Amino acid sequence: MKAISVFNNKGGVGKTTLLCNLAAFLAMQREKRVLIIDADPQCNATQSVFRDSTIDDIYTNDRFTIYQVVQPLAAGKGYSKRLTTRKSTTFGVDVIPGDPRLALTEDLLATDWSQATAGSTRGLRTTFLFTNLLQRCAGYDFVLFDVGPSLGSINRSVLLASDFFVSPMSIDIFSLKAIQNTAISFKKWRQQLDGGLSLNEEPAELEVQDVRWKLRFAGYVTQQYTAKTDATGQKRAVKAFDEIMQQIPHVIDANFLPLEENPLPKDRYELGSIPTLHSLIPMSQTGRKPIFDLKSADGVVGAHFSRVRDYSKTIGGIADRLLDNLGRLS
Repeated sequence: MKAISVFNNKGGVGKTTLLCNLAAFLAMQREKRVLIIDADPQCNATQSVFRDSTIDDIYTNDRFTIYQVVQPLAAGKGYSKRLTTRKSTTFGVDVIPGDPRLALTEDLLATDWSQATAGSTRGLRTTFLFTNLLQRCAGYDFVLFDVGPSLGSINRSVLLASDFFVSPMSIDIFSLKAIQNTAISFKKWRQQLDGGLSLNEEPAELEVQDVRWKLRFAGYVTQQYTAKTDATGQKRAVKAFDEIMQQIPHVIDANFLPLEENPLPKDRYELGSIPTLHSLIPMSQTGRKPIFDLKSADGVVGAHFSRVRDYSKTIGGIADRLLDNLGRLS
């Protein structure tokens, strides 16, 4: 099983859309067993893959969500032993739904992180909350975490548990700055974690099989830009976007690759590029279906069909490049 966080320190980059469609493609077209864990208190992934009636049932009847994973630990009862997933039939994946109450645990995770860096067993146990959860997910090929854009304590615990992260990138200067912020935080977190583990005198009490920092960069996807067809028939970003696009590999090289002990060749990290999708996204959201699986019954007409085909080819290329990168990095 490989755990992947789809993360960017900048909001509004199309993170959840990419995650849900990538997860669905791996499940439906590459026959992988995929679990989505919605660790964003805004619950966007949950809303993307389930219909309103299912969402009403989850929250009205207090069904199993990510909060039930966290709550026993927050109450001092240790790690939860429960793991109940819910199937999204349209996306072909299992899901641990998100929960707005997850935001209430931010302070707990922040406080216990301070203790963890000093070697406290309690602090480290709280920090390894999602690492412990993943030990019960061994039946899946991939677990994909949806998270918010912050570098706060919830995301830190998720990223510490993950094997890899993928960054969706909008084409603007703020996404470039977010890469720098992320690299600085990762370097600091790893140093603090290693320091805390070296001071801890009760490793057997952590109930986690692998406490090492495992997180590796698996690639990025550029999104949300205007494209035009060039003289060769290829779609390219218009000049204003293309100028920023050309900077991304250099910023990645300067910030993320120094964190890697054995980085891939630089050109392997660009997983793919998705221009603005216009009305396909609201169609997908309304129908609770992957973009590549939209049909006429979902509102697809005219030129939309070719856009759906183009997207299917693009997300397939991203999935296959990601699988190849994971194989090389593992």
